[in-house]
Amino acid sequence: MQKLVAAILVVAMLFIVGCSVHTHVVGEGAKSARTESATQWYILFGLVPLNTVNSNAMAAGASNYTIKTQTSFIDGLIGIFTGIVTISRRTVEVTK
Repeated sequence: MQKLVAAILVVAMLFIVGCSVHTHVVGEGAKSARTESATQWYILFGLVPLNTVNSNAMAAGASNYTIKTQTSFIDGLIGIFTGIVTISRRTVEVTK
């Protein structure tokens, strides 16, 4: 019974991770499908950033673009192993 509960919790957490998305629209939003992606790393469960992702530089001077910050499925899988030492990551995508 405990193994079943543990398996259900793991599957549920993977689905919940996929729902963690923030979208920011700058100007009128993206006009094309050109996307640039970067990874933001955190320690202490997201309290302290380990690197800086500059979405303005990723937009390369565009005045209309969309920023999507999400914890993807891959981020969740990596977090299973790095979460032991409180390291997590998020993916930042800029669509111009």
